[in-house]
Amino acid sequence: MNENRSSVTYHSLRGRSVLITGGASGIGAAFVEAFAAQGARVSFIDVDAAAAQPLAARTGARFLECDLLDIAALREAVAQVERAEDGIGVLVNNAGKDDRQPFASIEPDAWRRLLALNLDHQFFASQAAAPGMAARGGGSIVMLGSVSWMRGRPGMAAYTTSKAAINGLTRTLARELGPAGIRVNCIVPGAILTERQRKLWLTPELDAQFIELQALKFRLTAEHVARVALFLGSDESGGCTGANFMVDAGLTQN
Repeated sequence: MNENRSSVTYHSLRGRSVLITGGASGIGAAFVEAFAAQGARVSFIDVDAAAAQPLAARTGARFLECDLLDIAALREAVAQVERAEDGIGVLVNNAGKDDRQPFASIEPDAWRRLLALNLDHQFFASQAAAPGMAARGGGSIVMLGSVSWMRGRPGMAAYTTSKAAINGLTRTLARELGPAGIRVNCIVPGAILTERQRKLWLTPELDAQFIELQALKFRLTAEHVARVALFLGSDESGGCTGANFMVDAGLTQN
């Protein structure tokens, strides 16, 4: 795929304040790059300062180091961005971790930790950003789901439970926040080729399997997901809320 981010320009994103959680690597880093290329005022939260700092320097984005498991710190980070950037126009709840857990060995602490990593921060970041958005006449909240729960992937019970819950959360928040002019949508990525996937799980056999199952016969990258996020953050998606936007190359059609 052509990664020329200037192929489409969303004029409404120029100067708009955008906050991305988990922005230091993977899909999150692609979001940071893409929104910065549109001229948005980008801020991102991550716990990995070593990965975040070069990205911030390269893009001009504001980096805030924060452990998203600490909800008080997350709320303060959102407040810091609001103060520094005169509000938040777009919130992208990207952070997550698709750790594998054998069903029989999952203990309560590990279960709760993965739910917190993949679900809790999406709710609490939205809760923290919504009042400021409402006071400024609206905004866009972008949630991140996954096709994994639709496909019933084994060994990922906490992750798929979290991602299924985000589907319901998106629809509820769209109704609850819509009267304030806040749109809430969910991007649902399929098998996205990231450095983490390459390092931990990718094999030639698995790569071929995804291609076989997809309707489109190429591997998806973070850039495919970022382009949908740009649309949802822009005024071009002004009539869209409560919806899932699939970026899975037709994987779930199989």
